[in-house]
Amino acid sequence: MWVCKAILNMLIAGCAALAPCCALAAQGYALWDDLKYSAGFDHFAYVNPAAPKGGELRLASNQRASTFDKYNPFTLRGSAPAYLEGLLFDTLLTSPMDESGAGYGLLAEDVQVAPDRLSVTFRLRPDARFHNGDPVLAEDVRHSYETLIGPYASPAYKTLLIDVAGVNVLDARTVRFRFKAPRRELPLVVGGLPVFSRKWGQGKPFDKVVMDVPIGSGPYTIGPVRFGKDITYVRDPRYWARDLPVRRGQFNFDRITVKIYQDNTARLEALKAGEFDLMTFYSAGDWVRRVNGKRFASGELVKAQFRHRLPTGFQSTVLNSRRPFLADARVRQALGLAIDFEWLNRQLFYGSYRRVRGLFGNTDCAATGEPDAAQLALMNPWRKDIPPAAFGPAYQPPRTDRPADPSVGGLRENLRRAQALLKDAGWQVRDGALRNAAGQAMVLEYLDSSEAGARVVVPWMRNLEKLGIRLVFRPVDFALYQQRLQTFDFDITTIAYQGSSNPGQEYADLFGSRAADTPDSGNLAGVKNPAVDDLISRMVAARAKPDYLAACRALERVITHGYWLLPQWYAPIHRVAYNAWRLGKPDITPDYFQPEDWAMQTWWAARGDFAAQR
Repeated sequence: MWVCKAILNMLIAGCAALAPCCALAAQGYALWDDLKYSAGFDHFAYVNPAAPKGGELRLASNQRASTFDKYNPFTLRGSAPAYLEGLLFDTLLTSPMDESGAGYGLLAEDVQVAPDRLSVTFRLRPDARFHNGDPVLAEDVRHSYETLIGPYASPAYKTLLIDVAGVNVLDARTVRFRFKAPRRELPLVVGGLPVFSRKWGQGKPFDKVVMDVPIGSGPYTIGPVRFGKDITYVRDPRYWARDLPVRRGQFNFDRITVKIYQDNTARLEALKAGEFDLMTFYSAGDWVRRVNGKRFASGELVKAQFRHRLPTGFQSTVLNSRRPFLADARVRQALGLAIDFEWLNRQLFYGSYRRVRGLFGNTDCAATGEPDAAQLALMNPWRKDIPPAAFGPAYQPPRTDRPADPSVGGLRENLRRAQALLKDAGWQVRDGALRNAAGQAMVLEYLDSSEAGARVVVPWMRNLEKLGIRLVFRPVDFALYQQRLQTFDFDITTIAYQGSSNPGQEYADLFGSRAADTPDSGNLAGVKNPAVDDLISRMVAARAKPDYLAACRALERVITHGYWLLPQWYAPIHRVAYNAWRLGKPDITPDYFQPEDWAMQTWWAARGDFAAQR
């Protein structure tokens, strides 16, 4: 082994205190605490290690695009098939669904973090193989990294990896990533990068690698394809990692077929007709009123609600502050005051949602109460760039349900506050419209890729009319919608941000000043604020958990009180309908999962030929 035996099973997070000769190598890496699974574990606790292999899982595509036009999920243009990346490409580390902020060796048999945290070294497993039979070598890891930060891959990778200084191949199966700064999250970031063969698309610019079948090392390969209808992934019977503890009891279906439907109505009717096996529901109306029929009555299809511990995420109405009408935070705040969530939840959502309150709900990073001394120490140097309200109580969305607190009014009071904010920002109602000093009427466009979104936008439009603001709902086809978002050509849209239990460098893509000027970045709101940049940098650079929490909580205060995002809603459960006659599942439900991923990884075919044993 590379390390002193006495420290083999110690926590990587403690290695900074060790002498260089004893730099810690282990089976995994954790951000702050001990790994849940010790060396030599047999399988993850939430899987059935004896799950039968065989049969088929049929899913519906979860993508907004109606079809796909490439097999390369890493480039900017076009749409790859749903789930392709996770099924075809293995990574150096893999994260379990019952542990946050940890990764265990997959392609890598161990991971070694330098005492100064300025590098991490991975040793690859000798038996790791690509689908074509070639061994996975250090040169393939370096090639994958350099390709993803190159000019032809999505720019999100370059932002994510901005603190990686480079990669060194130490020998055929040993690769070292060097870091510009000792960031705790970086071993997980580079450990989670997809690794693909140097032979994939060899000789072509990466953006020309379009329909070349990927050469990955994951559990599935591409099988039969009917463009515009479906794609089938076929389990590789020679999958090199099938008996590893991090893969035991997983990826049990011989085939995973992903069907493509043109709209939500067609998808729902296909589920009820038995055309596919599992569907997650994000519409409370569909779940309450439309998920029914003879297959549900017979017990073939089951409605289930699975509680999880995922971050709430921050599904939000995004206001593009690049637009002159939306550049003033007072205007953005006024627009938020016209949203009546309580009415929407009561009349449209059957009371099934809760209001998003910030970036980091349901995690340790969520800000509460007044900022403490540690948060103020980070925020005080930037007072001129931070909204004054951020130095007070944590953000609370406006309410209209007249709770016990008499200081909270209803919609009418919220609209009065909005009028005052707009007046302060130089807007007044003249000639039947809200106008600025130049006489321009405030007309805004809400961009959506589906007409279905109108049902939740129209009530907001009516409230805005009372302020003299005209909001136009503009549905466009998905390709145009995607293009306009990539070029920031919109006023307002909705984005369902997933959130993170351990936020890091990816937030520079969402809110960093550099990303604001980078086409196709995640900074759709156009946030360009030096305080935000500094807080993200400190969050990423934190070496102790208290420093990390202070930075992410301060960041949440600044973003929420800047009103670039108007918080929407979330559900603390997954609503899933599935075919109980065709599918079996483990007894334990993990804490951190998305339903389709959970099913693809750990469920199995339940009856007849579908449960054929290996």
